[in-house]
Amino acid sequence: MTDPLGAPDPGDALVVTPDVAIPRAELDAKATRAGGPGGQHVNTSSTRIELRWNVRTTRALDDARRDHVLARLAARLDADGNVRVVASEFRSQRQNREAAEARLADLVRRALHVPKKRKATKPSRAAKAKRLDEKRKHSEKKRQRRDFDI
Repeated sequence: MTDPLGAPDPGDALVVTPDVAIPRAELDAKATRAGGPGGQHVNTSSTRIELRWNVRTTRALDDARRDHVLARLAARLDADGNVRVVASEFRSQRQNREAAEARLADLVRRALHVPKKRKATKPSRAAKAKRLDEKRKHSEKKRQRRDFDI
């Protein structure tokens, strides 16, 4: 699965990131008939690919990453912990499988991404002074527009 340096072997795995690869043995692909228009060909050939991957039982992720992916993909998981991706835009099973695998890799890649923490900052003294000056000018402008009955 990995070479001596720890990089995943792309031959038997779906590479998600340089250090995460899903073994193809963990992917469950099922071909079904695609719906929609297309005439006789689409009604008789099973070109739609449904790809399932179990996040809970995978060996591709360590415990911390697994928990993070489970949390991020919670809405897409079924009761067993499977994430399901479907591809049916091509007329061949091979192309649809490649599309489904690419979609799954992108989905997991986005789920693995940890956003940077926001650093709290405070405005500078000059920024505070400018804001107060603008407020003063605005207030003065409004005050001058008032109609005084004397």
